[in-house]
Amino acid sequence: MTVILVIPVVSQPSVRGLGPAAAQAAAPRAYRLVDGGGSPHPVLDDLYDSLEAAWAEAIGWWSEQFGPSHGPIEIGVEVSTASGDWRTLRFPGG
Repeated sequence: MTVILVIPVVSQPSVRGLGPAAAQAAAPRAYRLVDGGGSPHPVLDDLYDSLEAAWAEAIGWWSEQFGPSHGPIEIGVEVSTASGDWRTLRFPGG
């Protein structure tokens, strides 16, 4: 007796006719703030819709805590990747 296995191939849905790689690139991103050591910030531990929103929150909090003329800001910004990791966009103190 011969057994034939049929394995369906599941592909990712395309975005506006683009392939799977482009669909991943078009996935929504989340932004988060990190402390000087690169860990999620202990106070500003939230997800933001944009780099601008995250950085505005960081600047506002830093100014309230230390004043507008207090040296480099020791807060960084990371963005989520399609694989679920985080990539640094702005390093703390930079």
